[in-house]
Amino acid sequence: MRRRSAISQLLASVPGRLGLGLLAALTLVSLYVVATYPLDFGPARWSNPAVWSDFPSAVPPAWTNQLSRERRPVHQVVVAHEPSEVAAAGSRETRVYELAFVQDADEPPTFLSFTLGEVRYAVRPPQYALVLVRPDGVRVPLAREAVTGPRPGESGPYVRYAQTPHRLLLSGERRLPEAIAQALSSIYAEAVDAEVVREALRARPLVGLFGVPAADGSFEPLLGRYLLEARFAVADPGDVVSSVKGVAGGAVYGLFGTDAIGRDLAEGLLFGLPIALLIGVLASTLSTAIGTALGLVSGFVGGRTDLVIQRVADVMNNVPVLPLLIFLVFILGSRLWLILAILVVFGWPGLTIMVRSMVLPLRASPEVEAARTLGAPTAHILRHHVFPHTAPFVFAQLIFSAPGAILAEAGLSFLGLGDPSLPTWGQILEQGFRTGAVFLGYWWWVVPPGLLIVLTAVTFMLLALGMETVVNPRLREA
Repeated sequence: MRRRSAISQLLASVPGRLGLGLLAALTLVSLYVVATYPLDFGPARWSNPAVWSDFPSAVPPAWTNQLSRERRPVHQVVVAHEPSEVAAAGSRETRVYELAFVQDADEPPTFLSFTLGEVRYAVRPPQYALVLVRPDGVRVPLAREAVTGPRPGESGPYVRYAQTPHRLLLSGERRLPEAIAQALSSIYAEAVDAEVVREALRARPLVGLFGVPAADGSFEPLLGRYLLEARFAVADPGDVVSSVKGVAGGAVYGLFGTDAIGRDLAEGLLFGLPIALLIGVLASTLSTAIGTALGLVSGFVGGRTDLVIQRVADVMNNVPVLPLLIFLVFILGSRLWLILAILVVFGWPGLTIMVRSMVLPLRASPEVEAARTLGAPTAHILRHHVFPHTAPFVFAQLIFSAPGAILAEAGLSFLGLGDPSLPTWGQILEQGFRTGAVFLGYWWWVVPPGLLIVLTAVTFMLLALGMETVVNPRLREA
């Protein structure tokens, strides 16, 4: 069957159409990831805890809010590069940055943080104060700090926080409960007992920061617009504050939630897709090419060549690959190229034995005898008169072997033996089980990577089922 006829026959079957559609979708997403993600995504971003410090830890996807009666707070990040107000006082200058949050949930944010970007100053370090302005007009002072001053022997202008921004966890400040209690007493002192409020704030300060106190010591959520005000006092108008960022931590996040470190699982799952396809396609292609070539030579040449190839194939076909993979990974280290190499080296023997059995009757066929009579070389006969008869079966086996390679890598990663520099679906599963995600009910950490592994394997299985009519003429006639 010619290539065009084979594709038409593949598209004529339901499994073939589904398989091609899923493969096209997975390929497009993989190309998007390769084009947009940095090459060092694993060590520079995924495995760097500092990147995820402003993300909520172990929270479900944002769409779960639609399935819950209680509305949980959504993660909010607000960044300002320019001050909303500038006031000059002699040689000094005051700059005010406003970061607005909207609180419309039944619970307060899980945390509140402030991050200061690169700062440049000429002589004296800028000082800044942070205040949260509530919808009821109450102003709660959160922190007061100064930028790191000049070091001994250092000359200006001075640059601070250029490489690593300065982060303050405002919700973790020790003085926060007392600051909230004092601020609330200006309005609610007559309605509630101050000592009861202070006692309640020690356990859950954010409930009081984003709520209204009741007489029994509880707090009702205060909905509306909150303003995190950062007021900078700079000694020189030429001093630069590049950016300020405020984060109100959510109880839900993104499409797939976050893990215990706060990493966005959607990013890791997307990055794992091209790795899975690379492992499946590359391992199956190389092992199929080796197995087909050796099977053709073994069946057509015969003699000692056939004996040597078949005995080697018999030995390697009976070697347990997974224990060998585990052993070599322990000895040589967890590297993706090593896993690929082992899958290729031990993936060809079965195909070699099958192709040889198909070539043996073809060796004495009239087509081959005619080519020999005309003086055609062995390579030409194998390529043009023998291989076409085995090609449908070979391509079907190529597609069938891809899911095995993907599952083998996922199994190794799940055992903690995957390449640590490249986040894969198996590694995400392993980290979830190691952290106790199953027992803690973090289903979003376990179910999506498992489903993606199954989906990718099913894609290749559907393609293989669609290839059955291409491989078997009897099925095509039926």
